[in-house]
Amino acid sequence: MKKKNKLTCKMGLKKNVIKKEVFEREIALCRMLSKENKGKCGWGKCRDCGVIPLLIKLHKGQLLEDSAKITKIKKRIFK
Repeated sequence: MKKKNKLTCKMGLKKNVIKKEVFEREIALCRMLSKENKGKCGWGKCRDCGVIPLLIKLHKGQLLEDSAKITKIKKRIFK
């Protein structure tokens, strides 16, 4: 009987799951929508959103779980 791997956020963590161009386009879209809609889009409020950490995970292969780091990155992106 095969042992199943426990599903974790770090499974399959690797760089360039999405290309740089896709990453940059999606970040630009987040930035634009946040600016146009005063910190929110159709998915919710930017401060609570998980899109930025997900994009970083898929492009850079980095898992962001520390809320202080996520806040710092979002401030840099949305300035």
